[in-house]
Amino acid sequence: MAATHPAGSTPYYFIPSPSRFPAQASLGLFFVILGAGQWVNGAGWGKYSLLLGMVIWLFTLYQWFGQAIRESETGLYSDRIDVSFRWSMSWFIFSEVMFFAAFFGALYWARVHALPMLGNLDHQLLWPDFKAVWPSAGGGVTASPAGTVEPFTTMGPFWLPTINTALLLTSGATLTVAHHALIANERAKCVAWMWITVALGVAFLFVQGYEYAHAYSDLNLKLSSGIFGSTFFMLTGFHGFHVFVGMLMLVFITLRLMKGHFTPKRHFGFEGAAWYWHFVDVVWLGLYFLVYWL
Repeated sequence: MAATHPAGSTPYYFIPSPSRFPAQASLGLFFVILGAGQWVNGAGWGKYSLLLGMVIWLFTLYQWFGQAIRESETGLYSDRIDVSFRWSMSWFIFSEVMFFAAFFGALYWARVHALPMLGNLDHQLLWPDFKAVWPSAGGGVTASPAGTVEPFTTMGPFWLPTINTALLLTSGATLTVAHHALIANERAKCVAWMWITVALGVAFLFVQGYEYAHAYSDLNLKLSSGIFGSTFFMLTGFHGFHVFVGMLMLVFITLRLMKGHFTPKRHFGFEGAAWYWHFVDVVWLGLYFLVYWL
């Protein structure tokens, strides 16, 4: 076990002690899923179950990550552990790639296959007033001949999405500058550029919040606005959530940098958060062109 190693020594391969954290995290997620499912189906107590689950889950993560940080800072992690963390983060990001691929695939299928198929001669007998054009902005015209979808205006690339694109691309550059500063052992410079990156992430979220308010109040664009509305909010909403998670990663990494954690040669915690942030940037570029421009 890890506890048998003398202080300051690095084991060939770290074996963690039995932990309660997986069970705690599972319990928290159980209440999250239970509460969310009941809340959306009209049960008032669902929101309290969701809140309880989130508290349990976040408290577990706080303890779990804190233990991992202590193990790292006391020299228990060898190069083999570093490699295992890199593989773990790589597979996690791959799972996120496939997550977004599902929603991009839904957008592709709706535009390239489902819409033309519903507009062909066979389906004209069922929906004679259907017009297979994208985007489906007109109630009773495109997405809903029966008029069940209210008319709405689509969201174009100017100017809010373009501003957010500039913010995310700039944040990727500032994060890279911070990384090079860490490698050069310029900790103060690294911390300063990290806080700039975090500020750009916060600005992105505020701009997206304003964009959503504009979509709802001025454009009547909602999640219920046909296939366009559902794919628009699922893609941009989940991306915004990933920006929020990535921003939290960067905040905690910056706080650790301020405490003296990481060295120019051993700083995978920093690199893992940077990988995730650059992944979020790449997803946004695809989203920016496929959702806002096309």
